[in-house]
Parts: sequence; C-alpha cells; structure tokens
Amino acid sequence: MNPHVSERRPRWLRIGLEVLVVILVFAGITAWRARDLLPADQRSIAPAFALADLHGRHWTTESLQGRPAVIYFFAPWCGVCAASSPQLRWFDRLAGDSVQLVLIGLDWQRREELDEYAADHALRVPVLSGNPSVASDYRIQGYPTYYVIDSEGRIAARDVGFTTVAGLWLRTRGL
Repeated sequence: MNPHVSERRPRWLRIGLEVLVVILVFAGITAWRARDLLPADQRSIAPAFALADLHGRHWTTESLQGRPAVIYFFAPWCGVCAASSPQLRWFDRLAGDSVQLVLIGLDWQRREELDEYAADHALRVPVLSGNPSVASDYRIQGYPTYYVIDSEGRIAARDVGFTTVAGLWLRTRGL
C-alpha cells in the first residue's frame, strides 16, 4: 500500500470533519437567532400591516396575496443589509412576477434615510416605511430579517441574516 495514500485519508477526513463542524455551528447560530421569530411550520397568517412606500403608495398584507411574497426587514445603517442588496436585486430579476419582493425599513430617524438607502443600493422594489408596531408584530430583533409568505398570506419560511439568491429562490419554490 502506498504510504502517501494512507496519510491523505486522515488529512482529508480531518478537513471534512472541520467543514462539518463549521456548517453545524453556522446552522446552530442561525437557528438560535431565528428562535423568537413567528413560526413558519404552522403556516399561520402573516400579521397585518398598512404602510406607505417611498412614493406614497399604500401597501397592506392583503395587497400581497395571490402570489408568494418575500417581506424583507432592514435598517438603513445595517451593513449586512447593504451587503444583501445585490442578492435581493438579482432575486427580484430572477423571480419576475412570480414572487413579490417588498422591503420594510425599520429603525430609522428620518424618512430620508430610507430614500438614500434605496438610491444607494439601486433598489427597484417597493421600499416601505416601517414602524415599531410592525417590528413588534413580526418579532424583529435583528437585521436583516425576512419572511416568505405564500399566495394565501401565510408564513412559509423565515430567517435572520444574510441571504442569497439561491436561498430565496429555494424558499419560494412551490408556493
């Protein structure tokens, strides 16, 4: 038997185990951060809201029904939110009319902060001016937080933190 082959196996096994540990730690942290969000496994109705977007149009949870939606809560000062913006733009292009993407800005002092955020990140999706009541209803504890809502207005998935096009696409398939 080649001595080099037997030396590689433990090294590859060690690397594989280290990768597995990192994945498990990441999954554990993600689950811990999302523990207080509204449950997705019960498919409960998403809390109602009535908010205006940056152009003065009014949006409600009822206006999102009929197709799946992603409600993405952000803060204009949040670095992870800013880093997620390209992913959101790409997801919106990929999803087209099949999924409605709506951003709700929270934790802002002046409404202009939301305008600047939308302009700085070239957001073409609706950006709504959120308030503490909506944050409380959706149990927002950190940013970004997002909920995937099915076509009947029920919570199908939720998470906290950076998201990818692939992650959003997978969570919205089959709704």
